[in-house]
Amino acid sequence: MTQSPTTLPRLRSYLETPISIQSLVVIRITFGLILAWDWWRYVKYDRINRYYVDPDFNFPFFDFVQILPEPWIHILWGGVGLFGLLVALGAFYRVSIIALTGIFAYFFLLDRTQYLNHNYMVILFGVLMIFMPAHRAFLIDAWLWPKLRSAVIPRWPVTALKLQLEIILIYAGIVKITDDWLRGEPLRTWLTGREDEVFFGALFQYDISFILASWGVIVLHVVGAPLLLWHRTRLAVFAIYAFFHWSNAQLFNIGIFPWITLALSTIFFAPDWPQHLLRAGLGRFETLPEQAKLPKATFRLAPLGLAVLAVWFAVQIAVPQRQAFFNNLVGWSGDGHRFSWRMRIYDRDSKGVFRIVSPVWEETWEVDPYQVMSFRQARNVLGRPDIIYDFAHMLKDAWAEQGYPDVAVHADVRKSLNGCAMQQFTDPEQDLTSIKWEWVRPNPWILPNQLRAPKGQMPDAFPFLPLQGHRLAETH
Repeated sequence: MTQSPTTLPRLRSYLETPISIQSLVVIRITFGLILAWDWWRYVKYDRINRYYVDPDFNFPFFDFVQILPEPWIHILWGGVGLFGLLVALGAFYRVSIIALTGIFAYFFLLDRTQYLNHNYMVILFGVLMIFMPAHRAFLIDAWLWPKLRSAVIPRWPVTALKLQLEIILIYAGIVKITDDWLRGEPLRTWLTGREDEVFFGALFQYDISFILASWGVIVLHVVGAPLLLWHRTRLAVFAIYAFFHWSNAQLFNIGIFPWITLALSTIFFAPDWPQHLLRAGLGRFETLPEQAKLPKATFRLAPLGLAVLAVWFAVQIAVPQRQAFFNNLVGWSGDGHRFSWRMRIYDRDSKGVFRIVSPVWEETWEVDPYQVMSFRQARNVLGRPDIIYDFAHMLKDAWAEQGYPDVAVHADVRKSLNGCAMQQFTDPEQDLTSIKWEWVRPNPWILPNQLRAPKGQMPDAFPFLPLQGHRLAETH
């Protein structure tokens, strides 16, 4: 009696199956071109100066990541454009994709106040593509080194890209299952009065539109994303996603995110979909010969490679769930916000000052972040506890250099979440320079949101009803 193959060998056999390289080549080309476009956007709007050179403060993810002096920081950013084009052309691919991902990661790590989910997403896909044979067809590498040329690849690169995008899309829906989002906030705050910006803007006059849109986005991600894997529903769901991304691009200033996500979503189609699309177009004008079959090939995914992929995706699934360790509202406290795909989900406003107190000299100074840094940077400084904490220590060091050692620094910050009234966010009595930062539990100097129910509870029995009270007279 023969024994059926175990799951692991069957999985390896599936991932080693030869498929067309065409869909991976499309991802390589669009990925490189969109990042080259992102390079141009930053140059056009002088963002390297505004984000990194001009500010007197920066808040890197790691202390060893420091801002290069001019002109080197501009030259390095130019590498994004250069290597983006080389990746798209399939030129010196391995070096180009490593350089592109590394440079992009460097700028990502330079300042937490500039954190964007789509920049994190670019790095994840860039890392994955480093190990993929995306350069074996079209164009430069395949021409320079004919022995490298191949019309087929193993299935695992395409499967890995699909799984990475599925994780992002599904989490983007799950994290929106909150009381405010289900009531239509902050979409109501963002879109009210913007009826003339898109052809369906007349719907913004009705509260029910924001509620249906909010629920629809959840369904699109949680249900629609898995349906991209099924050939019968793939095209219809992709078309809905295309409209969704186009709408986001029209209504929100979110850079390359809609376009790179849409481009990556093409990986769900059949591996040889570009050839089918081309033949469908040309077939209208002439009779085409029968499509050639894929050449035979044998691939082997090493056990170490399979283990690395397993660990990679285990981390991708686990990291967005770390907020579960904090018994608070992530939208308020920020604990677990980064790297968890909470995209366009909160509307927050903060204001406050840092008080520097010298007990020796009996003097007090106040620093308003909006007066010493850009609006974009100050908004994030006052809205993120870890940056509030770091800025307090920066102020302490700055005062020590001016001859005022042993000062205490207090953060008196008030915050608004999704249009609710401002309330105290930090404990103004705490000297942040004498407190240890808590990594695995809430920091006690961050005060709870008094206008929201405890974690896991709804403020009332009907989450589809609009919020009552607490609304500000104007949008901040």
